[in-house]
Amino acid sequence: MAPSPRTGSRQDATALPSMSSTFWAFMILAGLLVAYCSQLAAGTCEIVTLDRDSSQPRRTIARQTARCACRKGQIAGTTRARPACVDARIIKTKQWCDMLPCLEGEGCDLLINRSGWTCTQPGGRIKTTTVS
Repeated sequence: MAPSPRTGSRQDATALPSMSSTFWAFMILAGLLVAYCSQLAAGTCEIVTLDRDSSQPRRTIARQTARCACRKGQIAGTTRARPACVDARIIKTKQWCDMLPCLEGEGCDLLINRSGWTCTQPGGRIKTTTVS
């Protein structure tokens, strides 16, 4: 009796399962890489949205949202006009100028009601930032 073609040994019959497990291992590693890369390193921030409104003459209103991964005792704030993790004490006491929010060469002053700060450039231009 001749062997059935289905029961004969085929070399490609074992290739599919090993290729399949390799494929899935690759897919899992790729998924982990994507998930890991979207995470921020501890103590860093990134700008998520930035909107500018220049509809009023001589005035630009800018709103930005940042995403931060701060360490224990830190909170999202601003350092040198960029989002950064700062000491939480600064935010709680509203001592905004302690986080050095202005660019180098600019002067920092608290608003009267401590709702934000101003950065004064050497030429006299004033940038006001309010916290919401």
